[in-house]
Amino acid sequence: MPGIDLHTHSTASDGTLSPVELVIAAKKAGLTAIALTDHDTLAGLPEAIKAGKEYGVEVIPGCELSVKSDVGVLHIVGLWVDPYSKLLLDTFKSIRKKRGMRNIEVVEKLQKLGLDITLEEVQERAAGTVGRPHIARVLLDKKYVKSFDEAFLHYLGKKGKAYVPKQSLAPEEALNLLHSTGATSILAHPALLSTNEDILDEKVKELKALGLDGIEVYYSSHTPDMTGICKKLTHKYDLLASGGSDFHGTVKPEIKLGKGAGKLFVHSSVLDDLKALRQSKGLPI
Repeated sequence: MPGIDLHTHSTASDGTLSPVELVIAAKKAGLTAIALTDHDTLAGLPEAIKAGKEYGVEVIPGCELSVKSDVGVLHIVGLWVDPYSKLLLDTFKSIRKKRGMRNIEVVEKLQKLGLDITLEEVQERAAGTVGRPHIARVLLDKKYVKSFDEAFLHYLGKKGKAYVPKQSLAPEEALNLLHSTGATSILAHPALLSTNEDILDEKVKELKALGLDGIEVYYSSHTPDMTGICKKLTHKYDLLASGGSDFHGTVKPEIKLGKGAGKLFVHSSVLDDLKALRQSKGLPI
């Protein structure tokens, strides 16, 4: 059975494979299609699409947006984004500028804690958008922490000593942005938003009213129960299922492309259903 992966990252944001290397890895993994969904950037999409044609892997152009939330982590994946959309490019430029200011604040906090780290060291580890994973990589390289999880737990996460909150888009802003550029909107890793069914139900209801198209039913860290809850929500709110590994490469070595932690499998029929939705709306695929 052919598999797909509709949530992946490259060096254009915080992954460790270039867009071309990602496509080649997908080919080797036997995947027929992937979506490149880097954080707040479209930079890797032209390269990935070109490589997809060369290696026989369908590449869905995408992105991932961080969104304001009063509970958990709320990210929205956009699928079939326009790689050259001026609106998206301008928005992401503004977001990256704000993220750059945040990176400076985080590094300054780490320095005040006595850690020998500079912004230049962080930037050297990023081929694309600079973010907390690159700061974590410096901390790991300098043996201040033993893992990326420890870096976020002690320093970079919400309860970390050097945490600086990010300025994110409001849910309606994110969904309007994606829809105005012809993209399909997917709630990413819903378990990170909440594992409480009632809370998740309420959030999905709110997002559906704002135009949400689908949910990542199939995700690397989902338990069978969580997958079941997500399936139930797709039926309840007339949403489509999506799925992906959230592959980043060596920064998340436990997550394999198309396989997640080993049990993930997203059937190609998931992509067929998403395409059918777009065709019903007169949108290109």
